[in-house]
Amino acid sequence: MNEKIKLMSHLVAGYPTDEYALTAARALIAGGADILEIQLPFSDPSADGPAIQGACTQVLSRGYKTADGLKFIETIHKEFPDIPIYLMSYASLIYTPGIETFCKKAAQVGVKGMIIPDLPFDNDEGLTKACQANGMINIPVAAPSMSRERLEKMAKAGFPYIYAALRTGITGQDTQIDQATLDFIKAVGQGGSKVYGGFGISNGQQSAALGHSVEAVVAGSVFVRTITQNQDDKDKLFQAVEAKAREITHSN
Repeated sequence: MNEKIKLMSHLVAGYPTDEYALTAARALIAGGADILEIQLPFSDPSADGPAIQGACTQVLSRGYKTADGLKFIETIHKEFPDIPIYLMSYASLIYTPGIETFCKKAAQVGVKGMIIPDLPFDNDEGLTKACQANGMINIPVAAPSMSRERLEKMAKAGFPYIYAALRTGITGQDTQIDQATLDFIKAVGQGGSKVYGGFGISNGQQSAALGHSVEAVVAGSVFVRTITQNQDDKDKLFQAVEAKAREITHSN
């Protein structure tokens, strides 16, 4: 029997509709996803590739608000209380209402952690403190472009988890898992933080190459593309998303 690989799967709240996004969440969990990373749609998602950008644009065109995204998260949390949900967004979206206010609302709907790629770990506007005050964790993002000194500082800052973006650029492009990738992951985890590794993970071969080096493999754009390809049929969407999740979590 294949060894199960832990998966953090990315989902854009409300894409293509709340109903279909909920179907996708159910499919991801049925396929073996251990953690759901749910993105609040944003108008200028700087770290995201075309698939996620397109999904965000489509959801926002319906007049979708932050409150709608939080309500969607609450729906999933009530159905799957044992599945950790991490909220992924950008600084301006959480800074506008006030970071403390936002974190309190996020915690109330069941969010366990925050991933805000454009808030630096050492200048996070109080995000880490606000997360701790509300029983959540802040998960900073490490990139290969960081200097060795800065990466070491992040690794030794005491974060329970760090998200390692496995290459620079935007999500959704193919990522090669080579020795340099594994060395980077090792550097990210040198201070004792558990490491989530992602950016361009789309198949079982990649997750198998990565699985033993990280706490969980992160995959996102591949699921958004799968949802896009099957957004006219809810049953097909469920089957396709579940199958892709199963491929990534059960490949060794």
